[in-house]
Amino acid sequence: MSPDRAVLRRALDRGEEEGGSVEFKERLTEDLHLSEGRLESLAAQLRHRVLSGDGEATYVVGVTDDGGLAGISPDEFSESMDVLSLLAEEAGAHIEEVKTWGVDGVGSTTPRADGTDGSADGVASESDESPLDGIVGVATIREGTVLDDDDHIVVGTAGHVDHGKSTLVGSLVTGEADDGEGGTRGFLDVQPHEVERGLSADLSYGVYGFDDDGPIRMDNPHRKSDRARVVEESDRLVSFVDTVGHEPWLRTTIRGLVGQKLDYGLLTVAADDGVTETTREHLGILLATDLPTIVALTKVDIVSDERVAEVERDVERALREVDKTPLRVERHGVETAIEEISETVVPVVTTSAVTQEGLSDLDAMFEALPKTSGEVGDFRMYIDRTYNVQGVGAVASGTIKSGEVEAGDRLLLGPMQDGAFREVEVRSIEMHYHRVDEAKAGRIVGIALKGVREPDIERGMVLLPADAEPTGVREFEAEVMVLNHPTRIGEGYEPVVHLETISEAASFRPEGGQLLPGDAGATTVEFKFRSYFVEEGQKFVFREGRSKGVGTVTDVSTD
Repeated sequence: MSPDRAVLRRALDRGEEEGGSVEFKERLTEDLHLSEGRLESLAAQLRHRVLSGDGEATYVVGVTDDGGLAGISPDEFSESMDVLSLLAEEAGAHIEEVKTWGVDGVGSTTPRADGTDGSADGVASESDESPLDGIVGVATIREGTVLDDDDHIVVGTAGHVDHGKSTLVGSLVTGEADDGEGGTRGFLDVQPHEVERGLSADLSYGVYGFDDDGPIRMDNPHRKSDRARVVEESDRLVSFVDTVGHEPWLRTTIRGLVGQKLDYGLLTVAADDGVTETTREHLGILLATDLPTIVALTKVDIVSDERVAEVERDVERALREVDKTPLRVERHGVETAIEEISETVVPVVTTSAVTQEGLSDLDAMFEALPKTSGEVGDFRMYIDRTYNVQGVGAVASGTIKSGEVEAGDRLLLGPMQDGAFREVEVRSIEMHYHRVDEAKAGRIVGIALKGVREPDIERGMVLLPADAEPTGVREFEAEVMVLNHPTRIGEGYEPVVHLETISEAASFRPEGGQLLPGDAGATTVEFKFRSYFVEEGQKFVFREGRSKGVGTVTDVSTD
């Protein structure tokens, strides 16, 4: 028996013990279970279940009162989860996880779309074509509400190898001073991995928080239970995501961090090594994508004051070369840095993970910096990932770039392979496994869609209002800057272009025939295989082998 099927079996075996934490429901409906008086009663029941389970309850939906498998339709299951989410919210809790199975016979289930297999004895194979009598689901309810995204900022870190990036973050999230040998780096010397459910960032290598009394730090960043403690106790969260310079950056930052949106950049420059070509490259990419950025001078404890001042001047010179204004935090203060940080103003702070110099300044900034808001205007969301969830259907996840969306809205999805857009309907919306009626710009959401199959949805597609008149773009004009390239870039150069969640090979035709390293100039960009929704003013990154560059879309009327 697979571990996930065992979850269902254990829930059924435990039954509704008197005073226990397991509840059986065949289905939940808005008309009946959210009616006046009934809502309060059911919320109190849910609260009792949560308290009986020491902060966790299990709701099994699609079963009879005695635990028999009944199964309900996908629409009924979706409505049941919406109702359960509202009941949980009323009781000061939230849905943390939902696992579903398709019932295709008495005592037989087919696990679906949640990582379980479908080939065990007595269980039908997983197949969309298999006729199912209904859905059975197990929802895990946890005490506490989901932290609002407005109280969680995500910081993308960058920096040359051995410039103290991981050591600095390790000291920030644990509060421990480094031993001078990179000891705190050991907390973070792992591949980026999933943060405990409930956080916005799925890929992170460090997280800490704040409450009214100050920072809440981690004892052991490798332990998920420690992450969960920080999430539970914090009123404000800061996640650090390893970004530029390694392949994970392309998978997360450029192509989208599971629909995530970075709020700030943190670039480390070691005082002993100074500004390198890699530093300039990373700085150019961070700032070219309009990410408000902080520069941290690290390792100031191992060099003279004169050397620190020299590197500070080099950093300021590098910033001015890309039309940015440096702001020394030591001179102007933390409050000024918080007020002035922007796409053009870059705070610079001197730090040491050994002496902890400057770390309190970073704490103060991360505690007070606002989450970068989404754009105003009509609804727009680029798709980062897709799922087929039993009982829900096709789900598209991503960050809402602008506007708002509500359950029941009609949207356009595309462009499809033929360049056309398809009308779809919003069945439901989820944030952190929490059903919501609506979501606004800047939110990371999963949107269940009617009118389309999951295999027909691809990363890089966009969701727009139904009354929009979008056109797929195969070719566009852009202004680009070459950050690094071994030779010249000429006509026919074919890098991968990363724009929003689009990641597609493209062909360049530079104006004037060529671009050299460090050059900025105009070029025509043509996607090799299909069209996408592209707008003037959008930023993009391109990469091919050792070469890297950034660009801005200037004209989309060439298609």
